[in-house]
Amino acid sequence: MILLIPVIVAGCSMPTFYQRFYDFNHLVSDGNLAKAEEMLTRQAPRMQTGRLRFLYEVNAGLVLAMQGKFKESNAHFEQADLFVEDFRKNVLEEGSALLLNPNLTTYRGEDHEVLMINYYKALNYLQMYDYENALVEARRMNLRLQALSQKYQSGNKYKRDAFIHLLMGLIYDASGEYNNAFIAYRNALEIYEDDFSRLFNLPAPAQLQQDLVRTADLSGLYAERDRYIEQFQLNYTRPLPGQGWLVMLWNNGLGPVKVESGLNFTIVYGHDGRVTFVNREYGLSFPFYLDEEHDLNGLTWIKVVFPRYVERPEMFVRAELATQGRVYRFQKAEDINAISFKVLEERRVLELTKSLLRVALKQAAAAQAGKENEGLGTALSIIGSLTESADTRNWQTLPHSIYYTRVPLTAGNHELEMLLYSVNGQRLKHPVAVSVRPGQTKVYPINTMATTFHQLASYPY
Repeated sequence: MILLIPVIVAGCSMPTFYQRFYDFNHLVSDGNLAKAEEMLTRQAPRMQTGRLRFLYEVNAGLVLAMQGKFKESNAHFEQADLFVEDFRKNVLEEGSALLLNPNLTTYRGEDHEVLMINYYKALNYLQMYDYENALVEARRMNLRLQALSQKYQSGNKYKRDAFIHLLMGLIYDASGEYNNAFIAYRNALEIYEDDFSRLFNLPAPAQLQQDLVRTADLSGLYAERDRYIEQFQLNYTRPLPGQGWLVMLWNNGLGPVKVESGLNFTIVYGHDGRVTFVNREYGLSFPFYLDEEHDLNGLTWIKVVFPRYVERPEMFVRAELATQGRVYRFQKAEDINAISFKVLEERRVLELTKSLLRVALKQAAAAQAGKENEGLGTALSIIGSLTESADTRNWQTLPHSIYYTRVPLTAGNHELEMLLYSVNGQRLKHPVAVSVRPGQTKVYPINTMATTFHQLASYPY
């Protein structure tokens, strides 16, 4: 019977989270949102009360928002918000994750994923012209950003988000709070010039410079206005009375997915139970102390697995908005793909340490069993290796990147044309019809979720 165990376990090798939810991701990417919603609804009883509740709520919220069901969407995002605020680590789950498998914990969401809850809630409120609640979300974003700054002290960490400050500025701007908009834009500029340029090679969008000068002017901060005009070498003209604006936010592509990677470590034994796990290829060394109860019985190497991201490249690499003979180019404001890689990189050592400790404890238990029953010890060692898997969960319907542009419009109805340029050189046209009131700033999100990424193997949802 023992000889059959390796075959049985090998046949039960766990797919990644992306593979398990391949069909759902494929429906969203293809724009088949009604079927994607139906699929999530079928899974609701299992996911809402389980370890995937966060991912259920945010995916449901996003799919509903893209169908124009803004109120229903925000109900799900609110549940995700409450889940994050009330989240407490379960001691039993954490212990099981340490000893058995990290997928046994409840998924709370990465730092940047939590911030995106407020982004989508704010967008929904703006679509419902509920500026008051959109401002509430802007202020809540600010509180979460402050908490993030306190969480990480190193200057090389992702702890401030320029785009979130830019979004706060857009919301204040649309609400007529120009002084607060100016402050938010100024904060965004500072973070783009410092953190984002250094960490993600993402400079401040040129449109942000224009918005900073305009809100300084409308706030009566003329010295600041003139200083920025000179600094940016801009030609600035004050908006005409009653002029409206269209601000288009382009959520493009799909963010990265987590996959499982493995590394082999040589075990170097020292004195008094000290062992060091060494991977010379990457210059990694992790010392541990193992007492007699956790003796590895002379094991010479182990393999550990950990999550890593794989990019899903954007199908559309550039876009413009054309109206009345003028063209306005979209400028990148947020690179969720790059932020995702950075967030995971920041805890790489922690992930490897936990994986090493978990594998070592499994193998030590097998070694102890082997002292009494060699066959059982061998079987447990094989089972321990084959059941080891990385936590590959993440919010996979987030966009790859977010772009924006601002277009001045007179009051009334307008027919615009969005021009999308694909990676293979094709140009697609997408009509955009908007109505703007005198002095109104209309925030209009648009989603293109096509990627050049292809996953061949899919698994039952």
